[in-house]
Amino acid sequence: MPVALVGAGPGDPGLLTVRGAQLLAAADVVFYDSLAEASLLDLAPATAERRFVGKRPGAPMPQDEINALLVEHGRAGRRVVRLKGGDPFVFGRGGEEAEALAAAGVPFEVVPGVTSAVAVPAYAGIPVTHRGLATSFTVVTGHSRHAVDAETDWESLARAGGTIVVLMGVAHRAEIAARLMAGGLAPETPVAAVHWGTRPDQTTTRTTLVALEHAMLEPPAVIVIGPVAGLDLGWYERRPLFGRRVVVTRAREQAADVVTRLRDLGADVVELPVIGIAEPGDGGAALRAAGARLATYDWVVFTSANAVTALLASVRDTRAFGSARVAAVGTRTAEVLASHGVVADLVPERFVAEGLLDVWPDGAGTVLVPRAASAREVLPDGLRARGWQVDVVEAYRTVPVRPPAPQLAKVGGADAVMFSSSSTVKHFLAVSERVPPVVACIGPVTAHAAEAAGLHVDVVAEEHTMAALVDALARRLGG
Repeated sequence: MPVALVGAGPGDPGLLTVRGAQLLAAADVVFYDSLAEASLLDLAPATAERRFVGKRPGAPMPQDEINALLVEHGRAGRRVVRLKGGDPFVFGRGGEEAEALAAAGVPFEVVPGVTSAVAVPAYAGIPVTHRGLATSFTVVTGHSRHAVDAETDWESLARAGGTIVVLMGVAHRAEIAARLMAGGLAPETPVAAVHWGTRPDQTTTRTTLVALEHAMLEPPAVIVIGPVAGLDLGWYERRPLFGRRVVVTRAREQAADVVTRLRDLGADVVELPVIGIAEPGDGGAALRAAGARLATYDWVVFTSANAVTALLASVRDTRAFGSARVAAVGTRTAEVLASHGVVADLVPERFVAEGLLDVWPDGAGTVLVPRAASAREVLPDGLRARGWQVDVVEAYRTVPVRPPAPQLAKVGGADAVMFSSSSTVKHFLAVSERVPPVVACIGPVTAHAAEAAGLHVDVVAEEHTMAALVDALARRLGG
C-alpha cells in the first residue's frame, strides 16, 4: 500500500484535511516532525508506531535517513504516514521524499496541507490579496544565508509588486529588508510578523520595512510584507479565551467535546486525563445479569453517560427495557440515552442525585441503578427511605491515570483547571503539586470535594453540564 506524505497544516489541528485524518486513523506507523501539531498523533490507532524524525537543533535526522525509513517501511507493506508541518511540497522537502520513494519503486500519495503562507496571515487578519492593495503574492524562504544572498532576487521581487510572504526568515530579516528597499520598496512599507501562527500562543508584531531589523521577533514566524500587512481584520486573537491555558482533567474518552469548545473560544487546552474508565471489578457479570432482567424493573435510573453506554452494551436492543421507565440525572445523560433510541421519562432541573429525589414520583416498586463503583449513596438511600426496592449494579470503574510528564509540566503555566467529578479532583491532586489560579467545577458535589481538599472554587456551572461550565469559565476568564 502507498506511503502517504500528509500535510499537517501550520498548527491548528482543525486545519488537517479530511483525507489526512483518514490516513492517520489507519496508520501502522507515523513519522512526524517538530512542526506537526502533537495532538494529531492521537488520531492514529493506539497500536500505531510513532517516530519523531524532525530536525531539532543539535540532533537533526539527515533527510537521507528519513527517506530510507520511508522506503524501508513502505516496502514492508506497512501503512505509513509521513506527517509534515504545513504542506509537504511547500518548503517541506516532500519532493525529495517523493523522489526517493519513486526511485525505490514504493507507491506513494501526497495529501496537501494548508500552508502557513496563507493560513497564518489569515489567522492574523491579513489577506494576502486584497482589492486595491495586492493582486498577487509571492512565497519565498529566508531560511539560509545562501537562499537570501544567492537564490532569491529580492530586488526583482520588490519591483514585481504584490504581497511578499517570507517563511523562515527571522534570522535574516535585516538583509531581506535592505535588499527589498534597494529594489524600490518604500521604507514605510507595512510589515507584519506572525509568531506561532494558528496556535493558541500566536502573536502578531506590526512594523515597517525599515524598522524590521530591530523588531523583537523569534522564530518560527511568517513575515508578510506589503500594503496588506497594514490591514487588521483580526479575529483569532480576539476570541474570549485567547491566550488562556485551561487544564481539562476529564477521562480522554469524554473530553473531546469540551476540548473542541474550549479551542473554539481560543483557549490553549492541556489535556490531562487523571482518570480512565474501566470495566467493573467482576468483568461486567452483574451488569449483564441486570440487563437480562431489565423489563422486570419499574424504573432504571442513569446517573452518568458512562452508565448508559455500559448498560446498553450489555443488552440486545432497547426492547429489553419493556415497560420500565427511565430517569436521567441530567441533560447530557439524557442526550446519550436518546442517541441509543431511549427517551428519558424523568430529568430533574438540578442535575444531581438530590435533584432526582426532589422530583421522584410517589409510589413504590423496583429500581435499577447502574453506576460507577465509587458513586455516592444519596440516591439509593433516598429511594429506599421512600419505600422503593433498589438494586445497585456496578457498571464501570474510574481508575487513576498518571499523565505524561510533559503534560504535567504545562499545569504550572495554566490559568484554570476544570473538574467534572469528585474523582478528577482527587486524582489531579495526587499527581500535581501545582493548582492553576482558577478552579472550575461542574456542580456543587464536585465543588464540595474540591473545597474539602483545600481548594478555593472560583466557578461552578449553574446548569451542571460541561458545556455550561465552559461558558461560565469563559465569562470568568474573558472578562
